[in-house]
Amino acid sequence: MKKIALIPARYGASRFPGKMMAKLGDKTVILRTYESTVNTGVFDEVMVVTDSDIIFREIVDNGGKAVMSKKEHECGTDRIAEAMELLDYDIVVNVQGDEPFTQKEPLEKLLRVFEGEEGKKVQVASLMQVLTEQQSIEDPNYVKVAVDKNFNALFFSRSVIPYPRAKDVKTIYYEHIGIYAFRKDTLMNFTKLEPTPLELAEKIECLRYLENGIPMKMVVTEYMGVEIDTPEDLEKAAKLL
Repeated sequence: MKKIALIPARYGASRFPGKMMAKLGDKTVILRTYESTVNTGVFDEVMVVTDSDIIFREIVDNGGKAVMSKKEHECGTDRIAEAMELLDYDIVVNVQGDEPFTQKEPLEKLLRVFEGEEGKKVQVASLMQVLTEQQSIEDPNYVKVAVDKNFNALFFSRSVIPYPRAKDVKTIYYEHIGIYAFRKDTLMNFTKLEPTPLELAEKIECLRYLENGIPMKMVVTEYMGVEIDTPEDLEKAAKLL
């Protein structure tokens, strides 16, 4: 299978404007994300897809690959789909631009679900990790996911799911990590689907798949990185660095 990682990156962000160009150590967040994705060595190609001249120049001037998206997009998946129209790859991985600690092992596990006979049934897959801190479980900036016994996603929410009404039952909480892997046809078809009610309410784009009856395979990882959504997240990332 030919595999490509596309990193959607826009300069404007409602919770943290300009976060892609924020400094994390001696490099910007977007450059660290690009370099860490390349360094995993699991892709035939890695490319940033952006609507920003500033981000484009940041990548290209540092020896990386980037393309400008031509259209306004509501979500990163729509942005990478535009770029994929002219690219020939079997599997496309959407690595969020605010994931500067992208690692090899989680991506290998994610790509592995597309292999073999069972893998032929998988159209789209994503990562999740166990949440243990109550503050994070209750934080709406942490997207939670509930899964069935085969690790297919049942629902994504910024609320606490599942709700622990039964206090004598051990409840496991999973945080959705915004890294997706698609078959190319699935990605291209996504752009033909209108935004859905739950997606618009929660501001979680992958709900569009579930609302259209498209299963999403979830893969557990011990990723434990930092997704930078807020200035506070940038401080956490600096400490981790």
